[in-house]
Amino acid sequence: MNSKTSDENGRLWGARASDWANYQERVHEAVYKAVLDAADIKAGTRFLDVGCGAGLTVNLAVARGAEATGLDAADDLLKIAAVRTPTAAFHLGDLEALPFGDGEFDVVSGINSFQYAGNPVSALSEAKRVAGENGKIVVVTWGEPQGMGAAKLIGALKPLMPPPPPGTPGPFALSDESALRAFAEQAGLKAVEIFDIDCPFEYPNIETAVRGLSSAGVAVKVMEIAGEKAVEEAYRNALSEFQAPDGSIRVGAVFRCLIAKSASEI
Repeated sequence: MNSKTSDENGRLWGARASDWANYQERVHEAVYKAVLDAADIKAGTRFLDVGCGAGLTVNLAVARGAEATGLDAADDLLKIAAVRTPTAAFHLGDLEALPFGDGEFDVVSGINSFQYAGNPVSALSEAKRVAGENGKIVVVTWGEPQGMGAAKLIGALKPLMPPPPPGTPGPFALSDESALRAFAEQAGLKAVEIFDIDCPFEYPNIETAVRGLSSAGVAVKVMEIAGEKAVEEAYRNALSEFQAPDGSIRVGAVFRCLIAKSASEI
């Protein structure tokens, strides 16, 4: 367990919780729906989303009749999630020490969340534990960065940050299919399916785009180093390439999804 990492992530991702819920989370809705489809989330499915943020995935799962639960390190995001979906259960916690029993869920998803744990393999192993021998685990990460518009947005903040320590994994560390499969295998899982999800980031104007992107924990962390103005300026410059004549923004984004089960069951 790495509570220090969990506390830090909770602070960063909760700093602009309302902006994340109102402007950025819904940009990812195509990913959430694709995950629920692929995992066959339906009435009666015991579903857990770790790193659930403001709970939109949980909300969509409940609409399908699932018995849905969310866990996150950011209390301010969970407060929004609880208002959004009062019939679901939400827990403040650490991905590396899930407060649930063995085999308590049929499906456990981590959508751009496992990589933020202090020990990602430990976090994935915990997901495996609470899913049980017959459960499904869903891991979602960024797709291949080459030619992806969203990769340019991520790169826009790089000049504002000090060089990371040698060996620090980047945001696309699991984008390679072989790396993603190896990650699953380290936690005793075997890939059942790997597929890409096309999910362009669409905003009505550049102001909304900057506000949404700036709400992510990674952006908040850069603001603490370089300042809010520098981050907003970097995003505006990068977004200008994707602005249509009517002022709207559309940035190509692709996510890679792995569905896995316990290796002993395959």
